[in-house]
Amino acid sequence: MKRDLYGEVSARIVAELEAGAAPWVKPWSATPGANTPCNAVSNRPYSGCNVVLLWMAQAASYRTPRFVTFKQALELGGNVRKGEHGTKLYFVKQLQVRGQGADDDSASTRIVPMMREYTVFNVDQCERLPDSINTGKPIRVRNPDTRDGLADDFLRSTGADIREGHGEAFYVPSRDFISMPGFAGFKGADHFYNVAFHELTHWTGHKSRLNRDLKGRFGSRDYAAEELIAELGAAFLCAEFGFDGDVRNAGYIASWVDLLKADKRAFFTACSQASKAADYLRGVALAERTERTA
Repeated sequence: MKRDLYGEVSARIVAELEAGAAPWVKPWSATPGANTPCNAVSNRPYSGCNVVLLWMAQAASYRTPRFVTFKQALELGGNVRKGEHGTKLYFVKQLQVRGQGADDDSASTRIVPMMREYTVFNVDQCERLPDSINTGKPIRVRNPDTRDGLADDFLRSTGADIREGHGEAFYVPSRDFISMPGFAGFKGADHFYNVAFHELTHWTGHKSRLNRDLKGRFGSRDYAAEELIAELGAAFLCAEFGFDGDVRNAGYIASWVDLLKADKRAFFTACSQASKAADYLRGVALAERTERTA
């Protein structure tokens, strides 16, 4: 019987949420610089739902989020240890399907997305790999009670209109600005930047940027989907900067469970949109910094 890959992954995430734990919320400050899962050979970060699935695999207490395929381990002169179980990751392959019309001359081709899976192993599950394969980024030390210069520079470099000290945290699409309480109103840097990244992810959806209109995709559940995207976007950025994760509003969990149960592809879509948002912010920030130093 053909497996339902979308359904399998969605069921895993729903189970985590129903148990009261968002699987993308982690304490990242203990391991800054070593939080974003990447391929240990190419150093290319994974994206979308694969980031969350690999974070779930990190529960096995692997020292670093670096992964290889079985074949890559062999090509490096090492191997996956006997008895180890890998983590299933997913990608969508675009297949060209030729449809036949009423006569031979009217054949047409359409693109059909097909979900595929493959398996990776953490470098801790392997042996005899080169030392360079096991090495992640250097750990960055910071003070959890004060503002973070690197993160502040990132926020400024995005060009977003962030107004601190103006009441609650929210984004106003019609006026295109982000409201944030002052830093002192938060429990610490982790909470402040988590909320800032959440609102900044909302900001990327403006029609002048990524134009993220979810109404046609999710209907009446578009608000829950947008909040899930913002939560995931914040999680991706918090991991990158080494801030402890948090759920912006725990009350949304029930709506996310409802969303994922109603639409087995919703989690994949949300993760993909969150990755696009984080990539957009990185690109804008990099361009601004490059222009500033030119």
